[in-house]
Amino acid sequence: MLKKEEVVVFDFDGTLSNGDSNVEFVKYCFHKSVRPWLFLPLIGIAMIARKVNLSGLWWRHASRRFLTPEMVRKFAPDFIKQHKRERFGWAKEQVAKEHNEGRKVILISASPDYLIPGLVKDMKFDAVLCSRMDKQKPWKFDFMCWGRNKVVALDEWAKQNKIIPRVVRSYADSKSDMYLMEIAEEQVWIDRKTGLRKSA
Repeated sequence: MLKKEEVVVFDFDGTLSNGDSNVEFVKYCFHKSVRPWLFLPLIGIAMIARKVNLSGLWWRHASRRFLTPEMVRKFAPDFIKQHKRERFGWAKEQVAKEHNEGRKVILISASPDYLIPGLVKDMKFDAVLCSRMDKQKPWKFDFMCWGRNKVVALDEWAKQNKIIPRVVRSYADSKSDMYLMEIAEEQVWIDRKTGLRKSA
């Protein structure tokens, strides 16, 4: 039998943390390796394609094509330590508050599975849902957790846990999160530059 559960959903980049962890990791790789520089022409083409089709997969794959499993293993742990400092001061406390009030607290992020779980490990989310990447080709999505797919990810999690989620609140910063915000009873919009709640 399915069990009804109150759920609070958080986005990560721009909502709980300053900047975009995926973009920042790419920059980090440029500082640590020559390999990304060799892919600059392809990255340039990908950025042009992005302007034409924001939700497209091709340009996302192309812009990260330089990534190898070895680079992820080598660079991700130190990047995670550094990027944790970018979390907004209120973030951990607010997640704990929602959890202590008896709700399931879920993080749903478009950033990859080799970054997000490590970045929020200490925050004790009931579930961390993020983009699933090909282990052998970490530049390639197995599942892109962006836009409408964030709702898909939440539905998959709910089915696996045999619950009917009632999303009482959703925290986000971007229009791409609108699908997730629309299913929440309360929408909490965060200013990604300041970390403060936007006024209505």
